[in-house]
Amino acid sequence: MVNLLGKTLEELQAVAQEVGLPRFAGKQLAEWIYVRRATSFDEMTNISLKGREALKARYTIGRHAPVAEAISKDGTKKYLFAISNSEAVKQQSGLTSNSEAVFVESVYIPDEDRATLCVSTQAGCKMGCKFCMTGTLGFHGHLSAADILNQIFSIPDADKLTNIVYMGEGEPMDNLDNVLRSLNAMTSAWGCAWSPKRITVSSVGLLHYPNQNSKLLQRFIEESDCHLAISLHNPFAIDRQEIMPIERVNRLADVIALLKQYDWSHQRRVSFEYICWSGGNDTPKHANELLRLLKGLDCRINLIRFHAGVDKSFTSSDEQQMEWLRDYLTDHGITTTIRRSRGEDILAACGMLVNALKEQ
Repeated sequence: MVNLLGKTLEELQAVAQEVGLPRFAGKQLAEWIYVRRATSFDEMTNISLKGREALKARYTIGRHAPVAEAISKDGTKKYLFAISNSEAVKQQSGLTSNSEAVFVESVYIPDEDRATLCVSTQAGCKMGCKFCMTGTLGFHGHLSAADILNQIFSIPDADKLTNIVYMGEGEPMDNLDNVLRSLNAMTSAWGCAWSPKRITVSSVGLLHYPNQNSKLLQRFIEESDCHLAISLHNPFAIDRQEIMPIERVNRLADVIALLKQYDWSHQRRVSFEYICWSGGNDTPKHANELLRLLKGLDCRINLIRFHAGVDKSFTSSDEQQMEWLRDYLTDHGITTTIRRSRGEDILAACGMLVNALKEQ
């Protein structure tokens, strides 16, 4: 069965005609799927019964509820989804059809008048960053646009969401076609009509695959108006490649050079994620190199406390040092903030998604 969630208006119009409905029924399908958030064809009462039965025979909407959840003492909620195209994902990753189901996690973060959902774009991750627990899962496949959108639509608090961050499992640029398709559905007038300013997509800085001219990050910048966040974590290339293998094939310097070709001073924002380790990247030497590297780029930096779990050789910077780094960078022209840690007690904080809920 083919999912309708994630399809464009034009594709839904083609679906309508394929099952014998008039072309305008595609717009009705889009409204039911993206605006009214229907979970079954039976809800689509302005579509003929015959048409609904024809749709049921060939398609599924693509909605399914999370299979488990955990609630943090700070109100953060983590959800586990069994992904709808798990057989296709297993084929991508080389798993057999008899292997266990494929799962991903997403995190709901309420905060006064904001409610943010952190969604996954892949099952596991290929990037192998030493400080990230998700990398220990290995890679189990790309999520379809339906699987990405289902995380947004199917959590109990979906109607409260004000912001979405593509910062869960996986590297969004490594699954760019499906990421762009999901963003298109979220921001288009025929879809959810969200402002792109409410969505941020994170990346380690995947410019291209080795020996390929794929221009992944450039495509994202030019084909989407959503905010961009780059995982930086160390401004010195030789040190960054020790913790982020991507640096060996896609240099941070080249990422910065690309970003400087675009205007980030208006509606759209580029920011840099920076996990702080004691003595490892929080010194005056690192601060000054950050200033040199980012000079001339309209951006901001988000400092993040390290959440232990993978490599015990990392120790988080203390609050005083993080405040010094924040103030130093801000005083020298780069707006810098400290991200408040949320959901650590349920393994929902930054870099901690390892599908632990499936063991509960």
